[in-house]
Amino acid sequence: MRFLLLPLLLLAGCASVPPAPPPAHSDALWRLIERDCQGAQSPRGDCLQVRPAVDHRDVLVKDAHGRYQFLLMPLDKVSGIESPALYRRGAPNYFAAAWQARARTEQALGQRLPRSVASLALNSPHGRSQHQLHIHVDCLRADVLRALEDNRAALGTQWAPLPVRLRGHQYQARLLPGEALTANPLNLLAYGLSGVDRVGQWSLLVAGHEDVHGAPGFILLATQLDPGSDNDASAEELQDHACSVLTGADASLERVR
Repeated sequence: MRFLLLPLLLLAGCASVPPAPPPAHSDALWRLIERDCQGAQSPRGDCLQVRPAVDHRDVLVKDAHGRYQFLLMPLDKVSGIESPALYRRGAPNYFAAAWQARARTEQALGQRLPRSVASLALNSPHGRSQHQLHIHVDCLRADVLRALEDNRAALGTQWAPLPVRLRGHQYQARLLPGEALTANPLNLLAYGLSGVDRVGQWSLLVAGHEDVHGAPGFILLATQLDPGSDNDASAEELQDHACSVLTGADASLERVR
């Protein structure tokens, strides 16, 4: 039943917190998909990969910001985290596809990308400039990585507030065991985190993780729109597009998209 109700709740959320007017050129990513990722001769141009199967329907492009950042997007027009299509039965697990795409970041780095450094971010409508769903594939910030390691004992398999703020904002956190993202993080957010009835007010980040015994898993981090604390629900703030934890470069957060 919740799969049927969620689209209504998503739309209802628009009434309480009106979205900001769309920025200029907010369809640039969709136009890129139409230009380079569709048609008989795709992929071409800025499009690196196209998977047209029904259970995937995604594309991968190199983001213009940062040497190591890539974007995983639906091949179809999907606005973002607030789109009801993402929560229908049988919807593609775009986060799972984005996790596989981290190999591109590793290739760009020219060195091994540790599981705990790899991250995937999806911003809310209030914290993005593009209205085509795009998951940022890149490195985690060094200070965020340290904060997660320092608070390892507070992480469990149920959503709970992280004891420390990340980039000055409150995040909910939970662990997800397993080598691969067989569960869809969007469903874990929408159906598993108490109080989430307006998904469009949330942003989600997935980071790789290993427990004390070396067993693989993931850390899910979610933050809610809060204008009072200058939080526009943009979990991309937890990423470092210079990947300073591995490259030694000065950490420089590129503008969010």
